[in-house]
Amino acid sequence: MTDPNISAVVLTLELAALTTLILLLIGTPVAWWLARTRSWLKGPIGAFVALPLVLPPSVIGFYLLVTLGPNGPIGKLTQVLGLGTLPFTFAGLVVGSVLYSMPFVVQPIQNAFEAIGERPLEAAATLRASPLDTFFSVILPLARPGYLTATVMGFAHTVGEFGVVLMIGGNIPEKTRLVSVQIYDHVEALEYAQAHWLAAGMVVFSLLVLITLYTLNPTGRRKNS
Repeated sequence: MTDPNISAVVLTLELAALTTLILLLIGTPVAWWLARTRSWLKGPIGAFVALPLVLPPSVIGFYLLVTLGPNGPIGKLTQVLGLGTLPFTFAGLVVGSVLYSMPFVVQPIQNAFEAIGERPLEAAATLRASPLDTFFSVILPLARPGYLTATVMGFAHTVGEFGVVLMIGGNIPEKTRLVSVQIYDHVEALEYAQAHWLAAGMVVFSLLVLITLYTLNPTGRRKNS
């Protein structure tokens, strides 16, 4: 039988990697639209993206549980499609993590897009580059620091989730029990030594995340100095 601590670590890393990949794919067009649009919808949509920054995780988890549950609108749809319900499954954890970590990916990419300005786009237009070619050949390379920050922050934030994953995923060994929940279980059982090792690992991981951001993305430091 797999060690529960190792199982929790592996499951957490799998969730964080998949969530980050999904957020980079769906967050890029959202960030590009927010950076370029002049629509009145920019404010409401930007506020919706940033909502997880101010809402308690338990609130987000509760409404996800209701919406994705058997009586919720999305839950009814997934049941009609033969997919069952998403709460208390790994797929449900992915959905919750994508929504909860979205601002940590979208906002750095949006800031990077906004910092590029109009001149590179105008230069590409004079060379008759197509919009798609301009995006992949000009915009993405210039926005690389934003993508680095978004990737690291999205991954790290997913690793550190607790309230949302506990509400939508529960505490099922080898299926939905993540590191944060495993630490909680150890503390409840007064297993402080095991909780200490996992918690210390999270501290080290968080420190490495910050070192990575400050070392590999010096642009932000120069702007702040």
